[in-house]
Amino acid sequence: MELVLNPFSITLLISGALVGLLSTFIAIRLGDSTRWIALTMLSASIWGLFYGLELSSNTQEAMLLFIKFEYLGILSTPAFWLIFCMKYTGMRSKFLKLIYFLIGAIPAVSYLILLTNDFHHLHYVQTAVNDQGPFPVLEITIGPWYLVNIFYTYATFVIGLIILWTRFHNADPFYKTQTKFIFVAGIVPIFINLFYQLDIIRVYSEIDLTPYAFLFTYLILAFAIIRFNLFSIKPIAKERIIETITRGVLVIDSSLNIVDINPALKAFFKNPESVKTGENLKVILKDYQVILDLIQSNEPKFIEVQDATFDERKVIRIECIPILERKSSLSGSVLLFEDISEEVLTKEKLQTQAKELQQLNNLKDKYFSIISHDLKGPIFGVKELIHLTQSGIISQEEFMTMMPEISKNMENVAILLENLLAWTSSQIRGEFLQLSDFNIQPVLVQQKNLLERIAKEKEIEIKVEGEREAWVLADKNMIELVIRNLLNNAVKFSGLHGIIKMSTKTEDQHVSICIEDNGSGISEENLTKLRNRISFTTKGQHNESGTGLGLILVNEYIAKNHGSLEIRSELGKGTTFCIQLPLGTKTS
Repeated sequence: MELVLNPFSITLLISGALVGLLSTFIAIRLGDSTRWIALTMLSASIWGLFYGLELSSNTQEAMLLFIKFEYLGILSTPAFWLIFCMKYTGMRSKFLKLIYFLIGAIPAVSYLILLTNDFHHLHYVQTAVNDQGPFPVLEITIGPWYLVNIFYTYATFVIGLIILWTRFHNADPFYKTQTKFIFVAGIVPIFINLFYQLDIIRVYSEIDLTPYAFLFTYLILAFAIIRFNLFSIKPIAKERIIETITRGVLVIDSSLNIVDINPALKAFFKNPESVKTGENLKVILKDYQVILDLIQSNEPKFIEVQDATFDERKVIRIECIPILERKSSLSGSVLLFEDISEEVLTKEKLQTQAKELQQLNNLKDKYFSIISHDLKGPIFGVKELIHLTQSGIISQEEFMTMMPEISKNMENVAILLENLLAWTSSQIRGEFLQLSDFNIQPVLVQQKNLLERIAKEKEIEIKVEGEREAWVLADKNMIELVIRNLLNNAVKFSGLHGIIKMSTKTEDQHVSICIEDNGSGISEENLTKLRNRISFTTKGQHNESGTGLGLILVNEYIAKNHGSLEIRSELGKGTTFCIQLPLGTKTS
């Protein structure tokens, strides 16, 4: 039988074993009522221990085997709890033996039904292994007798709590106070189980947190032992139980003075020597008002704190559990500190990776769409035109009249193909950055000359202004592609007789290159998409098509060259793209 340990099972195995040892010691060494609370916790430890083994199993057969042992604890815990409440309160009745028999009868019958479940399916109708989470867990479809067990468990705990309340709510304050701790120890696990059964609190859909609740309530009992000498095992219970808890535990009184701490708490403070019994929390946490507000709210709740006192980023969950003496009187609080940095960072990393993967998938889909439509269409059109000319269907004169339109289409295809190749290179094998000092002004002139013919067809004037020499430190090939795409966009969205200005300006640490047109402009919605690097396409002034790929490359290449892009636009008035690139070391 192969067992694969995980954080949930390891916690249960360690804590279950420790609680089992302590409970056995208590049951052997101490008095009558104490022995029954020890047996209650021993049953809970059996439950937790074998539940830990169940969570370590990866086969249904092993899980069902451990459940048979697990139910020894599940069924006996409520029975021992009720007997403890009766013993602790000194309950007397001439039918006491009959009551004890009835308390134990249902668990005995339930266990027999569990062992023979394959013949009648009264407990579980069916079981299956769920492999969707981080480790396999057992899914069950409950039968009618399962509900009987649930009712029995809740009934025994409620009856026990009623017995405690009835006996001690008017008793001496000493007994009332210590009974409240026992009351909490009984009610917390049953509420956790109730929330689990009602699907209010679930971890990975099927993990039951009730065994963990029993461990936590044992901590409360340990606190009661220290404060009220509830039992005679104070040194053992306190030291052994509180030290097994991996979360930091801080117990304070109503004046925020520290009553007790556990060793794990020290790790949550940069100066752990300042955190000690008797110190006031207001002094220690003077820079963390949010934690003090949590305590003073007198409500059980938790917060998450970004801790900046450590070198690396820390996210700490702090849970506050108030200890109420009366309805409106706070006698103290228990604070639980847990480092969830790894959990938060992993979640953020997964969200970022999911977002990046979605973007890559969208780009992949766009890539194939471009190939199948924007690239394939013009090329196949030219192929068909040549075929028609060769077949004599179209004369050479007609072919020559179509040449300007064909030439314009091929120029668009050439720009598109260049962008496709650049984008594919960056996505598949990454781009190797070749930084060098170069004068950006000749690049602007070169790109103007390349697109001059297309601009003249729309009677658009392209002007190059600014300094004669503006040296930048960047990858020249990448910046040429950036300028070409932005200039091509300016031509595309400019109307007849439009004017496009390209200018440079050298500043302290960078060179600003602006491409300004007086075309159709960009809507606020599309401006937001551009700033968020979301791809989209729009038609030009003369219905020129686009793919949105050029602006993706513009953003990507500017970022790789340690630059930035500023976009200003107004519908109907035009658009200005300004690129800031690092200043080159060479000057005029």
